[in-house]
Amino acid sequence: MRPLSLIVLLASPALASPPVTPDESIEVRGQTEEEAVARDRATTRVTKKELDERLVASTPDALRFSPGVYVQQTGHGQASPFIRGRTGQNTLLLFDGLRINHALFRQGPNQYLFTVDSRTVDHIDVVRGSASVEFGADAMTGAVLLAPVDPRIDPTRAGLHAEALAAVRYVTQDDQLGGRLQLDVQLGRQTGLLLGVGARSAGPLEASGDVGHLLSQDEIGVALRQKQVPTFEENERTMMGTGFDEWTADARLVHRFSDEAHATLAAYVYRQSDAPRTDQCPPPEADLRECLTYDEQNRTHVYGRTALAPGWLLLDRVDAAAGFQRAFERRSLDRSETLGSLSVGKDGIDIWGGRLVGASRPTRLVQDLRLSARFGVDGTREAVDSSGFVELTRIQVRREQPRSQYVDGSTYAQGGAYLSPRLEWGQRASLRIGGRAAYAAAKVPGDEDSDTTAVDRSWTAFVGNVGLEVRPIAPLTVLLSVEQGFRPPNLDDISGRQATGRGYQVENADLDPERAITYEAGLRLDLGRVGLEGYVFYSEISDLMERRLAECPDGDRECKASRASVQLVNVAETATIQGVEATLRLRSWHGLRGAASVAWAEGESDSPVVGQEGERVPVSRIPPLNGTVELTWTHADSGLYLGGASRWAAEQTRLSFGDQADARIPFGGTPGYRVFDARAGIRQDRFMLAFSFENFTDEPYRIHGSSVNGPARGVAVNLTLRPELL
Repeated sequence: MRPLSLIVLLASPALASPPVTPDESIEVRGQTEEEAVARDRATTRVTKKELDERLVASTPDALRFSPGVYVQQTGHGQASPFIRGRTGQNTLLLFDGLRINHALFRQGPNQYLFTVDSRTVDHIDVVRGSASVEFGADAMTGAVLLAPVDPRIDPTRAGLHAEALAAVRYVTQDDQLGGRLQLDVQLGRQTGLLLGVGARSAGPLEASGDVGHLLSQDEIGVALRQKQVPTFEENERTMMGTGFDEWTADARLVHRFSDEAHATLAAYVYRQSDAPRTDQCPPPEADLRECLTYDEQNRTHVYGRTALAPGWLLLDRVDAAAGFQRAFERRSLDRSETLGSLSVGKDGIDIWGGRLVGASRPTRLVQDLRLSARFGVDGTREAVDSSGFVELTRIQVRREQPRSQYVDGSTYAQGGAYLSPRLEWGQRASLRIGGRAAYAAAKVPGDEDSDTTAVDRSWTAFVGNVGLEVRPIAPLTVLLSVEQGFRPPNLDDISGRQATGRGYQVENADLDPERAITYEAGLRLDLGRVGLEGYVFYSEISDLMERRLAECPDGDRECKASRASVQLVNVAETATIQGVEATLRLRSWHGLRGAASVAWAEGESDSPVVGQEGERVPVSRIPPLNGTVELTWTHADSGLYLGGASRWAAEQTRLSFGDQADARIPFGGTPGYRVFDARAGIRQDRFMLAFSFENFTDEPYRIHGSSVNGPARGVAVNLTLRPELL
């Protein structure tokens, strides 16, 4: 499990982007302010400085202090952000403006954001609330916009210049050792090249112990071991089914024609191996020797993009990008020592995608009234390759499966076009109205041997939005918006068969798209050193997809051997999710800066269970009331910083039918917790030493819906050097 004796990790540039003030818009990397997400949206930025000081374990981990975001972990090497109560297919992930989401994204948490190396990220913007007009399908409850680190280009310098970045990181709770090397080269006054490689190895993760159940065995009437997730080793602290290895590589070439125009070629490679799925390693009530492991979890992303400022036909800026992405996983269910079988599945998806977005110059209509517009077109074409086999290890016989988790040869396409005009009345008010025409199509070959139904379906939709921003007095901004969302079924919904925390999920080829409308009101108060933000939202979702019990397909032995078989269905009546978010920020004051946030959401829908039609029940896996606090002091001259942080959550007892059956959720719900961290370090131009003291009260805790308990008391340390070479 430990291929590294010593790895050197090169962090990205030490200096960070400044925090976003309430009057700034969140910028998609490389776009102008006019192309950015509208100012009246609920947004949060995680800066490079925050990434460095928090010593984040992964890219999803970087979002733990973002208001309205809750990060669930299905495994030690997997994590997924919930935004306003939803995750997976309902939250869109974009890297440098291109989609990470694809047709195999699961209905619940998935691992794909983990496949973005956090060391390649300059900053992360989170958009809370539907963003389907701007970004298309899947952005039902929000979007995560990842901006990569660029090479440094100083136009005042000619010739060849190069600097290196090298860093090493160690974490005590999982004996994790990792490293990265990075080379930043400037070629002339306009061109830069960034090259990086990294690797890490994490062992079994130590927790503070079992979190327990909210109901006793007498109250539930069944054995508590039915939900024994995770399984602990004899010391009752080390979790089985944890640990992983990974390596990464990236290259980024940027040529700047001017301050506004540039061209980029980039490639990113992520490879993860030996990553068990914690709730299936072993499954509840199973022999300790049974384990489901992701032997390979890979993602490759290659693309080019260009941004131009033409200045003709009222065009202020045009940004085009096109690329190829491949996601691949190989997983094995090892029952060789119990049933004498080894089941192996391999699933890959190739995604060709592109986008073209632009913005017009503001045009004065009358006096202080100006009109501008943003527009865009985007789409992907996706193809699946899938296979599997079962090996009977005792007699050394291998049998190919008629199908694996997905159906080989399946295809998916999605895309759309949008237009978003905006009226601005000086600094007093602005009004935006937008619309998108969207399309999606899925094809799945039929297979009689596995009882798989052929699918050839397509869906169209039009979604719109409207947003109003008013400043009645100088420090106060009032925000009102209505956003529609649209998510067509993907290949995972209509053809996927897989183990879940609830048992075994089978496909439903007759699913209809989910559609949503969200009403949101917000206030921002900017008092200089102190900023306050608050939002209330109410979402109505029609044809919400939820799970209910189902029959196993003929011949599917894995399904028939599971605890229960479930299937996604569209619930009959409109589901609702409502919530409140609030944030308090302290900007730099005598070296102090900090933030506090609180978020609450609650959802309900018609029960998907047969015989309970019309009964209102909670929506699955809505996070509990939760919040964060951070406070950091920095000595400007020396670069020394000291800080503390806390994350807390109330217990979550509102459980859907699927939640009650999910082995990852304790009987009665997930207990509440409060975790305290401390941070310290020193940051200088070419040197940074950072420490993070996590969970120093050794609190046992679990994020709602996770397979993995939170880490025990421990220390992470990261040393970064940035020598100048030329």
